Amino acid sequence: MKAQRAVAAIVGLALPLLAVQAQAAEIKVLASTAVKTVLEELAPQFEKATETKVVLTFAPAAVLKTQIDQGAAFEVAILTAPLSDGLAGEGKIDATRTTIAHAGIGVAIHKGAAKPDISTTEAFKRALLNAQSVGFTAAGASGVYLKTMFDKLGIAEALKPKLKLLQGGAGEAAATGEVEIGLTQISEILPYANAELVGPLPADIQSYTYFSAGVAAASKEADAAKAFIKFLTAPAALPVIKAKGMEPG
Repeated sequence: MKAQRAVAAIVGLALPLLAVQAQAAEIKVLASTAVKTVLEELAPQFEKATETKVVLTFAPAAVLKTQIDQGAAFEVAILTAPLSDGLAGEGKIDATRTTIAHAGIGVAIHKGAAKPDISTTEAFKRALLNAQSVGFTAAGASGVYLKTMFDKLGIAEALKPKLKLLQGGAGEAAATGEVEIGLTQISEILPYANAELVGPLPADIQSYTYFSAGVAAASKEADAAKAFIKFLTAPAALPVIKAKGMEPG
């Protein structure tokens, strides 16, 4: 009888553990590089609170959109709003999307280098024209805007010899000294210890990129995916978003 009671007790203790394991989910999240530092801090918090494993994959939003078009499996996609809208229109994510955060473009230099004056648009133009090299990510969300901006400012031709279309991040390129000036979203500058944020673009030429999250239409873990998105927009997440160089919503 004692042995039977011992076995029963062990089974009783094991059942809750088995229930947790049965309920635990794993979600794959494809996210733009701009939200990398935000998710790297918030995802472990979500995992601890829910027992759901979060597998993060980061790349420029356009690259991830191509991967999804080619059949990549995922539960949550966090991309620029226009790309998310496109995925919803194609039926690849749910029609309901949630805006997570937005970011403005900043100017990065190697830490300790002389800071250029970017206080006005004219000063910013001079800083670019005086630089030995200017880089931005070719596939990044801000790339298309920057090319258009250079044209509008009338400096596109003058910049051609010094422009570097980067495969990696512009913040990293400034940190390593690959470029004298890197242009990218502020959230992609702050993570690099050897990169220094000079500041955001002047207000009259600033552009904000909004990032929205959607659940894959084919996801088998839709509830966990929705819970993760809700977690990213909860009040407790707002200080993290701001600390990483972005603004909520």
